[in-house]
Amino acid sequence: MVSPVLDPAAVDPAAAEPSPSTSAEKQRFAKTRFVANAGLAAGATYQWIVKPYREGKFKKGAKGRTFALIKAGLAGAFAYNRLKAAVDNAKGDPLLSKAVVPLTAGIESLKGLGSKLRKGNASDADLSSLQDVITGVKSAGQSAGAPVTDRVPSLSQLGG
Repeated sequence: MVSPVLDPAAVDPAAAEPSPSTSAEKQRFAKTRFVANAGLAAGATYQWIVKPYREGKFKKGAKGRTFALIKAGLAGAFAYNRLKAAVDNAKGDPLLSKAVVPLTAGIESLKGLGSKLRKGNASDADLSSLQDVITGVKSAGQSAGAPVTDRVPSLSQLGG
């Protein structure tokens, strides 16, 4: 008689679940994910918002203004999303968590930045606030041993 092959999930449903990582692995991965998300937010901010703003591409009458504003709006929404993800990642590492949590209010203040940029209503104060938050996240990462470097996302990643 041939014995039937047992599906481990049928015998023990918990066997089908992936096994949790060790505490040390979770912390390492938390830092890695934090660095990736914060780097993408910083890169998008610089490439698609700060740089064009300094070049005057958002001013009325500037050549390519509409397209620059659309890209900046997408980048603003993308940066906000990645910063929120970075804060969530930081919660997996005690040192990062302590460093990043104070920045949560600043990140929340950026929630409407994407639409402000798309409509051309962003001010110098909005841009300054965004730069302050990015600088704060980078500093928090550095102090927790997770240095953040800018990673510029492609336009297709912005619209994702």
